[in-house]
Amino acid sequence: MPSNSPTTPGPNPMSGGERRAHERAREKGEQRVLYAFVRALLSPLRLWFRLRVRGVQNIPAQGAAIVTANHKSFMDAFLIGLATRRHVRFMAKVEIFRGPLGWLLVRLGAFPVRRRHADAESLETARVILAGDGLVVMFPEGTRVDEPDALGSPHHGAARLALATGAPIIPTAIVGTHHLWLGPIPKPRRVRVAFHEPVEVTDLADESDALTELMDRRVWPVVQEEYGRLRAMPGLLVAALTALGIGGLVARHRRATAARPRLLGIVEPRRLRRHQARRPLVERLRGKR
Repeated sequence: MPSNSPTTPGPNPMSGGERRAHERAREKGEQRVLYAFVRALLSPLRLWFRLRVRGVQNIPAQGAAIVTANHKSFMDAFLIGLATRRHVRFMAKVEIFRGPLGWLLVRLGAFPVRRRHADAESLETARVILAGDGLVVMFPEGTRVDEPDALGSPHHGAARLALATGAPIIPTAIVGTHHLWLGPIPKPRRVRVAFHEPVEVTDLADESDALTELMDRRVWPVVQEEYGRLRAMPGLLVAALTALGIGGLVARHRRATAARPRLLGIVEPRRLRRHQARRPLVERLRGKR
């Protein structure tokens, strides 16, 4: 398995916009009226995606906690937010904050993270939110993983935060959001979210390999198992056919193909993956000149 240790900090200084986003996240948080309005605006997505939620009782009614989920779509954070009554605060890649959505995301309580670097500012912002009994959503894979039958290996930022703050980690799986968009319109998929029982960290503070023990052995295997279980659950049509005695083969095939997902190792950001995929073609074209 590839190393999960953080990479070195990037050479580019933090921009003014990033600094303001972190300051707002630490000092003001989300605009509650705007958050409620956007939540109401997005609530029809529960019907469009036939959203089903398991284990919502595992989200504490109050107090600090870290939700660690797999990541397939830009919509994952919003759907997890719809799955719980609590306000969620989530990390999002810094590139989004440079676009038109940046203003809105900051006021919804999101804050930027620089991927592929040990981003001390984002970890400090998350620590401040947890110190104020906030609920932070993190995607340890660090990027969206396209393959529906696979997950990326986790980075250790969430484990580092949990050990530093004492906040429990809630392993979370979300399925049905891969390849979600048909142009500008989301496909009417069935989306399922499962919140597992919190993983406490109090017994790990003095262990030398606490980060690996917490994330790689206690948290992420649970996410893998829950993800596979959710993918294996039959839809309404298959369940109805099985009840009639004619859908058994389909149900068994679904369970077999949705076994515990593959672990890909650390996955590079999508933009970098696309650049690497185009490189051989560019080099061949250059060689013909």
